Amino acid sequence: MKLFKVDSGHYFTDGGAMMGVNPWALWGKKEPTDERRRIRLALDLLLIVGQGRVILVDSGIGNRLNEKQEKIYRPSGFILEKSLAELGYKAEDVTDVILSHLHFDHAGGLISAYPDGDRATFPKAQLWIQKTEWEMAKNPDGLNQAAYNYPQQLQPLEGEVGINLVDGDATVAPGVKVKKTGGHTVGSQIVEIEAEDGFYIYPADIIPTVFHLPLAITSAYDVNRKETFLAKQYIHQTIKERAGKLLLNHDNRHWEYSLI
Repeated sequence: MKLFKVDSGHYFTDGGAMMGVNPWALWGKKEPTDERRRIRLALDLLLIVGQGRVILVDSGIGNRLNEKQEKIYRPSGFILEKSLAELGYKAEDVTDVILSHLHFDHAGGLISAYPDGDRATFPKAQLWIQKTEWEMAKNPDGLNQAAYNYPQQLQPLEGEVGINLVDGDATVAPGVKVKKTGGHTVGSQIVEIEAEDGFYIYPADIIPTVFHLPLAITSAYDVNRKETFLAKQYIHQTIKERAGKLLLNHDNRHWEYSLI
């Protein structure tokens, strides 16, 4: 399997919420905030190519934010399809999309606004989502009510693309596995890849930036800090044992990151 970084843009979010229990003194001077205390976050996605498969991990923020959301998140513009084209691929070439979770900055790009209307961005793809995550997005509890937008982001996909609801760990393709972790959301999953040049883990929002590498540092967005902690323990141990690398999707300066 060959791996590629796909730039889908960037956006801004509250620095304190993103860094959670990480004190400002440890990150504030390295990640400058704007006048509303927001920090810039990359929206880098992973493309896995090989054995007849073109697998995208996460889909970015999309291009269908409303005016209020545009003001809150200051998105750069959705450039996913442009970035795919620079790698030699079209959205129609994508065979699978693995969703680490279903927050808008990871699942928002599943449907795009085109001149002739909204439709699935990856019409030929099979989606891979944890069953508990899909169910929470569809029927969110009070804690998660604002975290998902099932009617706009997900419901239109039913019947249009294949949706594989995974219950725990699973193999998506030879050398590509998902592992359920929970933590950030009830159905968060990480992706483990046996690539041509080594072993990689895409931890998504379990470790979104280098500031979240310490085991006890978790985002305020995480719904279960203990699960995040345990997932990070597993990731650290596995990466070190396999001499692998992390792929950090929200870090502005680091994509591939080694713990050794």
